[in-house]
Amino acid sequence: RDLMISASRSHMLAFDNISHLDSRLSDALCRLATGGGMAIRTLYKDDEETIFDAQRPVLLNGIDNGGFNEDLLHRMVILSLPEIGENKRKDEALLRKEFEAVKPQVLGALLNGVSAALKNLPTVKLDNKPRMADFAIAATAAECALGFKPGDFIYAYNRNRKDASDIALESSPVATAVYEFMQKKNEWAGTTAELLKSLKCLQERTGPMTTRGLSSALERSKPNLRSFGIRIQRLPREGGTGRRLFRLERRPEAVSQPSQAQSEQQVACDGVCDGRRD
Repeated sequence: RDLMISASRSHMLAFDNISHLDSRLSDALCRLATGGGMAIRTLYKDDEETIFDAQRPVLLNGIDNGGFNEDLLHRMVILSLPEIGENKRKDEALLRKEFEAVKPQVLGALLNGVSAALKNLPTVKLDNKPRMADFAIAATAAECALGFKPGDFIYAYNRNRKDASDIALESSPVATAVYEFMQKKNEWAGTTAELLKSLKCLQERTGPMTTRGLSSALERSKPNLRSFGIRIQRLPREGGTGRRLFRLERRPEAVSQPSQAQSEQQVACDGVCDGRRD
């Protein structure tokens, strides 16, 4: 609730020095990234509602990306910045002075990118759309005005998504256990209780876990495990027994590494960017 109210009053939300996000806040940030809203009773009114609806960029800064949930990681662009040596650090007054000197060029470049995106958006075609499809299409439409070649953005974005999948796999005990469990088999079917019993290493990593907790974790891990060639499907109840089954399938051929050539073939942009700046 507080997050949505803050977003409706801001152009961007920034959180500094984040090491962990609880599930509720992480889910709220996911909704904010793609657009969401909420309605609450208007203060001192019995029959009126106040609606908060927002879609905002969010900046998260921290040392450990492993503290983020998988859903949020797949909505993020992750930047790993180099460490600043003690002999290269600058005080805030100098940083502000340098920023003010380049601010007109930065603003001009951003406006060029927006202008090109609006012009080229109708002609951009991506054969394989990622999860944040609208974001990828808009960024691809702007790349020529920002000094990049066609396909540069989607190539970099695919690599970034692969890094996010690696982080999500490493930070999720359930996803890691399922990935290791499926490396020696192509298919498995059974109940969550049977899977929990088979994942012997999971109990050592997480401690006691219920079948309901495992079922919820499997649902959250679906998109991430799919990028590693492992598909999870919830089956209808078994006839005669009424058991609820899960099917796990491993398809190694589904795992692919992004390449520059593949990315260039995926992008078709008929627009032309005039006045490209260095």
